[in-house]
Formats: sequence, C-alpha cells, structure tokens
Amino acid sequence: MTSVYDFSARAINGAEVPLDNWRGQALLIVNTASKCGFTPQYKALEALHQAFADKPFEVLGFPCNQFGAQEPGRAAEIAAFCSTNFDVTFPLFDKIEVNGPTRHPLYAWLTEQKKGFLGSRAIKWNFTKFLTDREGRVVARYSPQTEPAAIKADIEKLI
Repeated sequence: MTSVYDFSARAINGAEVPLDNWRGQALLIVNTASKCGFTPQYKALEALHQAFADKPFEVLGFPCNQFGAQEPGRAAEIAAFCSTNFDVTFPLFDKIEVNGPTRHPLYAWLTEQKKGFLGSRAIKWNFTKFLTDREGRVVARYSPQTEPAAIKADIEKLI
C-alpha cells in the first residue's frame, strides 16, 4: 500500500527530501503561490504550524505556477517572499506542477486518493489542501476557499 511517506520532493533549497522524514505525523499538504488572492493563507498556515509545533503534525508547502502564473519566482525568491511577508517557517519545496502529464508523483497520488468537486482529480487553484493521517493516508481534501483555521479541529482528531 502506498502512503504519503513513499514520496520525495526537492526542498526550496534544492535538496531532495523524503516525506518519510515526517513518518508518524499528520501532514497538511498545500499547493501555494505568492501572487494569488489566497496568498494571505500563508499566515494562517504558519499559525497552524506554530499551534501544533510540539505535536505530530506538519504543514508542507508546494509552490506551483500553473494557475494564472501566480508563482513566477525562482526558489530563492519564493523562500524570501514567504519569510519576509509571512514569517513562514514550515517546510517549503521547490516549484512543482500539480496537474497534467508532468505533475509531481505526489500530486498524482494525492488527487487519486481524494477527488475534488464532482469527482475531479484536477487541482482547481492555488491553496488546495490535503490532510493525511499519521499512517500517511489521505483523509481529507479542502478547497482553496477553506481557511486553514477551519481545518484545526480535523487536525486535532489526528494527533
């Protein structure tokens, strides 16, 4: 059986990181963008990261430029933007694609596990969120409009 821990991704600093590093933790995986109407959610995602800092939980951010070219920067620019504007300290990864034939394998798997509106696998926009349990199974998918604070109770059930 595949779990989220079977994947790896390139961190914002360029290092390949196995998601197995977070084995035993619930994860909130989010495709992000710096020039989106939902970009202020970075602050709320960081608040979740801080609220559960001593719990088996982590937020993982995956920048993506597939929606309105709202993440045009390079890795260093994205990291600086997130740090300077939102004090982001949760792990960020290098830009990926979340849809189409070159989508990252993690997102191919996530979207198969939990389909979106009307059963679609496609990610519709930036800040779509996936919540995994501590066994690495996808338990929920949230739309970009879902504020991170609204997910807090679901996270608490898992940790």
